[in-house]
Amino acid sequence: MERRPNILWLCTDQQRYDTIRALGNDHLHTPNLDAMVERGVSFPRAYCQSPVCTPSRASFMTGRYPRTTRCRQNGQAMPPDEVLVSKMFADAGYRCGLAGKLHLAACQGMVETRIDDGYHDFFWSHHPQPDWPENAYTQWLTEKGVRWEDLYDQGERTNYVCEGMPAEHHQTTWCAEKTIEFLQANAGSPWFFNFNCFAPHHPFDPPKEYLDRYKERHDIDALPLPKQRAGELDHKPVFQQLDARFAHNNPDSYDVAAMSDRDKREVIASYYAMCEHIDFEVGRILEALRASGQWENTIVVFMSDHGEMLGDHGLLLKGPHFYEEAVRVPLVMQWPGQFEPGLQPEAMVELTDLAPTFLEAAGLDIPERVQGRSLLPILTGEAEPDQHRDAVFSEYYNAWSHRGDAYGTMLRTAEAKIVVYHGSEPGELYDLVQDPDEFENLWSDPDSAELKTRLMKQCFDASVFTMDPVPPRLGDF
Repeated sequence: MERRPNILWLCTDQQRYDTIRALGNDHLHTPNLDAMVERGVSFPRAYCQSPVCTPSRASFMTGRYPRTTRCRQNGQAMPPDEVLVSKMFADAGYRCGLAGKLHLAACQGMVETRIDDGYHDFFWSHHPQPDWPENAYTQWLTEKGVRWEDLYDQGERTNYVCEGMPAEHHQTTWCAEKTIEFLQANAGSPWFFNFNCFAPHHPFDPPKEYLDRYKERHDIDALPLPKQRAGELDHKPVFQQLDARFAHNNPDSYDVAAMSDRDKREVIASYYAMCEHIDFEVGRILEALRASGQWENTIVVFMSDHGEMLGDHGLLLKGPHFYEEAVRVPLVMQWPGQFEPGLQPEAMVELTDLAPTFLEAAGLDIPERVQGRSLLPILTGEAEPDQHRDAVFSEYYNAWSHRGDAYGTMLRTAEAKIVVYHGSEPGELYDLVQDPDEFENLWSDPDSAELKTRLMKQCFDASVFTMDPVPPRLGDF
């Protein structure tokens, strides 16, 4: 019997789909991810199932939808009867580990609680700030004789960006080092490992050397401004109008309305610098994987939990928003000799599809409770690369900001998108053929009534068909 493949799952936090140079962004230097795109399969139309952390992570860690996992909000805990894909692999004899963020439970003023998640090696650091002694990243800094408080933000600060930890002592670097230690220590037996760095999540605080390097290569004033059309928010949901004033509808957060063009470009440059640091650490991990002799037998996946608005449509960060920038994420997968090199399928895929893909690739059974659809036939060239789903589905149920009134479901087809905000008006409707940037909301357009009705039914159908498939029916009555 052939040895089962290792799974190296590289997950960043709040990274947009358009942050890899090989996939079209000339304003970034990402040689290691570019090489991954060349060696593997990249899905340019991959979508998360919620535009905020916890419900998205609960979804792709189980292969189930937020409404099904019941873990629908940041600050909510994963129910203990849910089964993570890491637990499935641990039960199958894999050594499982994680470095960085998990965020399947509340982390505000408390250490994240865990269900039986299957991790044998658990190096937890929800975020870099030294809030708790249990933060393994803080422990690593202590071992090196340094303190986060002494090294962070020693340079110039503006209202929007600041200098972060030096790369040598950065949390992304620590995540990479723990990943390398794990794969080296477990060569020879099957393993499953999650690299979960906090970057490029806000605050916009890249290592100084990466920001300086970025500014040396780019004229910041020549960076394209975020895409926005004057007056567009007048016909968009109130949640966007509020967040266009302060991010997360919070006066203590970023003053979005006050941002100058220079401020916007500085934020973009800082965000790109964080992405370039991630790329470097991915390169270190992949180099160590090759040197360990496990290259040919390891599936490597690079993705993010959700996107970042980055000023587009007058919005910053995230919230109850379903623009492409918020719900579309990078997804690149490689397995030398097994996955088609250089393939870029146009198929629409969901992050729910990752868990069943891993299970099928490892020759493990896919439990009935898993709702995603395996991508393995596309990855191996056995299936049509441009057809997987007729539509993708995403949800936001009072998940983060605008507490108490923001409940939305999104359905996106190849040609159009609808967002239904339950209990409030208006929703959103976009013709993505004529308006790919989602400027013109057709929700109240009488000429689009037929499209609205058809997509609303599809969205309602999706909300029904994503009900929990378990427990199974045991008889006719």
